[in-house]
Amino acid sequence: MQVSVDTTSQIERRITVQVPADEIDEAVASRLKDAAKNVRMDGFRKGRVPMSVIRQRYGKDVRNEVVGEVMRERYVRAIADESLNPAGYPHIEATVNESGEDLEFTATLEIYPEFELTGIEGTEVERPVVEVSDADVDEMIETLRKQNADWEPVDRAAEEGDQVTLDFQGFLGDEPFEGGSAEGHKLVLGSESFIPGFEAQLVGVKAGDEKTIEATFPDDYQAENLAGQQASFKVKVHEVAAQALPEVDADFVTKFGVEDGDIARFRDEVSKNMVRESSQAVDNRVKQQVLEALKKANDIPVPQSLVQQETDGLKRQAAQQFGLGEDFDVSQLPNELFEEQAKGRVQVGLLLAEVIKSNELDASDEEIKAKVAELAQQYQDPEQVVEYYMGNDQLKTQVKSAILEEKGVDKLLEQATVKDVPMTYQEVLVAAQQQSEGEEEEASPEEGEQQSGEAESRA
Repeated sequence: MQVSVDTTSQIERRITVQVPADEIDEAVASRLKDAAKNVRMDGFRKGRVPMSVIRQRYGKDVRNEVVGEVMRERYVRAIADESLNPAGYPHIEATVNESGEDLEFTATLEIYPEFELTGIEGTEVERPVVEVSDADVDEMIETLRKQNADWEPVDRAAEEGDQVTLDFQGFLGDEPFEGGSAEGHKLVLGSESFIPGFEAQLVGVKAGDEKTIEATFPDDYQAENLAGQQASFKVKVHEVAAQALPEVDADFVTKFGVEDGDIARFRDEVSKNMVRESSQAVDNRVKQQVLEALKKANDIPVPQSLVQQETDGLKRQAAQQFGLGEDFDVSQLPNELFEEQAKGRVQVGLLLAEVIKSNELDASDEEIKAKVAELAQQYQDPEQVVEYYMGNDQLKTQVKSAILEEKGVDKLLEQATVKDVPMTYQEVLVAAQQQSEGEEEEASPEEGEQQSGEAESRA
């Protein structure tokens, strides 16, 4: 076997392999001979079909089968002999494939980039310093009350914070537009879930009122046919309801797992969850700054095959998030929507892998168990969660990867200048929210539910 390797780009290689003709021809002849023992053909007894007939009938298919197997086997041998580290699958193509001639094929592949890691010395990283106060706990409990509130109809004009039940139909000029109508829709005034100006014009309406509302879609609205357009909405109000907040009593706190109804213990559990949540938000904010600095310092080439794998994963996540169903063909989603994010993820993954390797970082079973125990605190039976994770190799590997990532970030953080920045609980959550992906807009006056700066307590 003769092998040559051409460098076609920094991370692409083209391998040319030649296999002696007699190896292929002998393998084909041997396989045809074995096949002939079981061939049944009119006019011949089983196993007595002449080899010339066998070769004429099956020779081409058998040769293609043999050549395919040989190319795969010799490709694997070639990348091992040449010490190549492929990223993804190769494109293999036979360039000479004739009986009596040496088989020649090429394999084009991407390899993992080799690079010398550049540190992030001189980078300034802001680390939020957060204390959860009694006032923060009070505010969170108030949020929980609102989330569990009932709506009671009132015989008065609607105020901000009230819920109105209405029918509406939207028009561009005199023509209704698709997605701009609903019946029996419940809208909380002041929630900012509809386009700007819509909700404010409903303050003061009463049950039974009919009204025409004028509002303009934002210039960056997702539906291009509506972006920047002035629309009118014919609205009929069926009901105005005010929020009836539950009392913080034993019945209320039992809904959050405090079975004995102890309000003090409930507040303590809420506080612990808020501390854990703010700590995670701080870690994520620091981590994102470190990783952005690492990417900026190391503009490495990224194998497109890995980017495509990550893109496909993001597509599946998006399909799941938007409830498109398991049978949805994610290839219908354009790559362009996900490629930039996918490329960034692959780049970070390659860089962090090098950080972990160069610093010889590892995670023991004890560290994995401790991490699982930390994560399990939000569940009712933490010990059962720990036992389940530690008995599942796949889950253990996922936790180990997370620990190694944390250790890698910590190593990089040692190179940076860390500046502590006092922030309130609300501020750090808002900052974390801004790092997350924006909400998908809908082609109606709704702009999606407003994300709260407060996460639900898991008390």
